[in-house]
Amino acid sequence: MKRNLLNLTRNTYDLLIIGGGIYGACIAWEASLRGLSVALVEKGDFASATSANSLKTIHGGLRYLQNADFRRMRESIRERRTLLRIAPHLIHPLPVLIPTYGHGMKGKEALSLALAVNDMISCDRNQLDDPQKHIPNGRVISAQDCQQLLPGIPHQGLTGGALFYDAQVYNSERLPLSFLQSAAQVGADVANYVEGVDFLKEGNRITGIKAKDILTGDHLDIRAKTVINTSGPWMNQVLGWLQGESPSVNVPLAKAVNLVTRPLFQTYAVGISSTNSYRDPNAIVNKGSRFLFIAPWRGKSIIGTSYTIWDEKPDDLQVTTADIQDLLDQINQAYPPANLTPEDVDFVHGGLLPRTGVDSHTGEPLLEKQYHIHDHAREGLPGLLSIIGVKYTTARDVAEKAVDQLFKSWGQQPPQSVSDITPIYGGEIERFDTFLQTALTNSPNGLTEEIMRRLVYNYGSAYPDILESLEGNLHQQQAPVDELAILKAEVIHAVREEMAQTLSDVIFRRTELGSAGVPEPHILKYCAETMATELGWSLTRIEQEIQAVKEVNQHRFLNVV
Repeated sequence: MKRNLLNLTRNTYDLLIIGGGIYGACIAWEASLRGLSVALVEKGDFASATSANSLKTIHGGLRYLQNADFRRMRESIRERRTLLRIAPHLIHPLPVLIPTYGHGMKGKEALSLALAVNDMISCDRNQLDDPQKHIPNGRVISAQDCQQLLPGIPHQGLTGGALFYDAQVYNSERLPLSFLQSAAQVGADVANYVEGVDFLKEGNRITGIKAKDILTGDHLDIRAKTVINTSGPWMNQVLGWLQGESPSVNVPLAKAVNLVTRPLFQTYAVGISSTNSYRDPNAIVNKGSRFLFIAPWRGKSIIGTSYTIWDEKPDDLQVTTADIQDLLDQINQAYPPANLTPEDVDFVHGGLLPRTGVDSHTGEPLLEKQYHIHDHAREGLPGLLSIIGVKYTTARDVAEKAVDQLFKSWGQQPPQSVSDITPIYGGEIERFDTFLQTALTNSPNGLTEEIMRRLVYNYGSAYPDILESLEGNLHQQQAPVDELAILKAEVIHAVREEMAQTLSDVIFRRTELGSAGVPEPHILKYCAETMATELGWSLTRIEQEIQAVKEVNQHRFLNVV
């Protein structure tokens, strides 16, 4: 995958995508797979905004039962199965345990019924050849078993627990990247750090965009038959280029915050009810409180999610100490043994989601629940579609529907979609456990099992590409040398084949180094010096890049209310 801006200016594409998050990446793959010529540009790095700031959970939609929204449940179940199939190295089953209290909506009986209905609705969830990807039936357990699995869980009123399985993405940044790599392999031209600044028009038809190369300051025109806007929180900003010609689309936003902390639970993801009141106006049955989720992550816990109104510009997004303390308070109130303090927070995730309004009782944002595919031809502006996505899990399905609509807007019958059965980059794996064991058995001399596991989980069937970048130091037996050798290979591969332009790209989005906190200074320095050799950085640039990485998570210390 090469960054070739000359190609972007030379061609007129069938489709140009604005935005390189999970939705843009999935549309690029879907459209390329169906034979369209595709370009995609992203103003920052790929998957560097909302797509990177998730709970890492691939949801099967159990929570939609309270809305009796069986259509969305089926959609989520199907897409979870699809991701387990096409990205087997990145998506893995995750056990989830919910303590049950009393005999009402949060009791054992109600959740037992919910699990039974969920299993019935997802009866085809295990139509996969790989048994490692199968989702077991849900079941309820006794109060004693729940206390053994979750030591310290409050026992007053505890009646048991509801145990079910969902899925977790091992590296949420590499999944969009893998979709983009797949698209590039079949001909798509993709580029990061290219910011759109205006639309190109012929009459009232949108024919492309005017763009700026953030790295050089150069300006370029990119032309296409149709433009799809998947800019997420920047949706309103992009549509602002129309100067009021598209008033029907306006997306208000909510700020979402997750925290990575010291580990609270080891094996199970745990769902607990916040003590803060919450009312879902669309729910048939209201539980009365927001659900908090604590999942194991890189030997730590990832906890979320808290939501607040955001009416400022997306570029000004900041997670404040007040945001962090509020979420810590919610966790500590719901699960007192946690006793989390700001010093326990290793990393902060902040992203922006679409909302529909504000709850008049609580002041909390009401999140948008339905995706939208908006064809601006309805407003007399053919050649432009806007996608409002609401869920990481179902991005591929929305991409399929968007490309279907694209063909129909051209008066053509959409070709059959095969993206639900076609492995993406790194996903050529029939049985994950067998593949992993073979990789461990055949690992190069000197590489530890831990290193090989990390390579397989991040790169899947493409992990040999990393080994090819090694530069002859695997014969040395010292583990630190071997670890650094592999790290150097990953950095070189990220620069040469994955379009990494900054140290932050490598630390936070190409490797797993920064997924649970900023790495040690000597690791940052080693990676920066490796990139400097590849990209010709000066000593001053090396220091600037290292400082930029450190600042990514320093905002959690800001005393901003």
